[in-house]
Amino acid sequence: MRRTSFADWPCTVARTMDLLGDWWTPLVLREAFYGIRRFDEFQQGLGIARTTLSDRLRRLVEEGLLTKREYQSDPPRYDYVLTEKGEDFFPVLVAMMRWGDRWLADEAGVPVILHHDRCGHDTEPDALCGSCGERIRSLETSVRLGPGYPPRLAEREDVQRRFAP
Repeated sequence: MRRTSFADWPCTVARTMDLLGDWWTPLVLREAFYGIRRFDEFQQGLGIARTTLSDRLRRLVEEGLLTKREYQSDPPRYDYVLTEKGEDFFPVLVAMMRWGDRWLADEAGVPVILHHDRCGHDTEPDALCGSCGERIRSLETSVRLGPGYPPRLAEREDVQRRFAP
């Protein structure tokens, strides 16, 4: 089954989903944030098929979220290490965690707690405004066309309605 590519859409959410593509990719990244580096550890922790994991790791390396670092030459073995681009994905996982903690956790409570090592406290995941530091809420946030939005699409009536001030 062929899937639609969103790589050229004028929407970074669509482009991100094009990169993620399936449910395994964010879970592979989650494991990388948990400190997993080796193929067998990813495979064991996720219970993912080896061929599927190979595909996901290859794509994450190609896209620059992970880098391969050889730790053994005979036979060749690699660690998969988050790059700066990969580290920047952390807030995306935190946002997913926040939503899941609120709506999908069971009576026992949330399955994972974030601990902020710098201040020494457990913390709840949140999205904050980069200017004022307040929590971002959808009803208090609007979207505007950015400089990268294609001018030919910006003129369309449906786009004008969606992004009206």
